[in-house]
Formats: sequence, C-alpha cells, structure tokens
Amino acid sequence: MTTTLLNERVFPSTDLLFRNFFDTNSMFQSYVEQKPNYPVDVYTRDNELCFDIACVGLEKDDISITTEGNILRVTYEKPSIESNDSDIDAGEYIHKGITRKSFNLGWKISAKYDLTIIKAEMKNGLLTVNIPVSEQALPQMVTIK
Repeated sequence: MTTTLLNERVFPSTDLLFRNFFDTNSMFQSYVEQKPNYPVDVYTRDNELCFDIACVGLEKDDISITTEGNILRVTYEKPSIESNDSDIDAGEYIHKGITRKSFNLGWKISAKYDLTIIKAEMKNGLLTVNIPVSEQALPQMVTIK
C-alpha cells in the first residue's frame, strides 16, 4: 500500500495546508527551488546581476521597470480585449502555446548592487536588465600608514 493511499484512508480530512506543505510547487520553497510562473533567467556576470525576461510580442514601451528602495520591479499590463482597436479577428485557436499574459515581477536586490545605474535592453523579444556591483562593494586597496 502506498503512503499516499494510506494517508487518504487514515486521514481523509487532512488539512489542505498540511498537504500543500509537502507539495513541490507550494509556497513554502525558496525562490531557487521554485519555478517562476514567467520565463526569467537570473545570473551574475562580470560584476553585475543580470535578468533575462522573455517578452515575445511586446514592445519596450509596453514594459515598466521601477525601483523602490532595494526592490526591482518589472511589469507589463496586458490590454483588455475591449481596448483592442484592431479590426483583425482573433480567430478560433486549435492550439494556443504562446503565453500572452500580464506580469508583475519583483526581486529584493542586495545592497551589493547599485540600483541607480540599471541598464535595460530589449532585443528579439528578450528583455535584458543589468545591475552593476556598487563601487563601495568592489574590493579596494588600503594603504598602511
């Protein structure tokens, strides 16, 4: 008898929170262990923190990048169907594999990085955001008196 089957029989009214605690996609995991809902790569390279965010079909004016304190936020608000001024009918999908949805992504950035000097570039549907290491966090030579 499997553990799952045993737990369902012995504890039929187990609290949903208890069951979700052991679920691999639960909110009790760290960001590294959890798969984000939107395709994003986060990595470090050459004394900077880098974010690659898939933005297929979006223009750079559609996306907002803001900072508040040590929080970096990247957002896109998908327009509603009613606000679409196009005459083209959306059609009836046979398969819909391209996600076109709003996103509101936020990260708490270490004080090691300087959020006042963010570089962002949109190229071929990929938004790249680079945050350099702050001058105070770089190694410095100290002279002995």
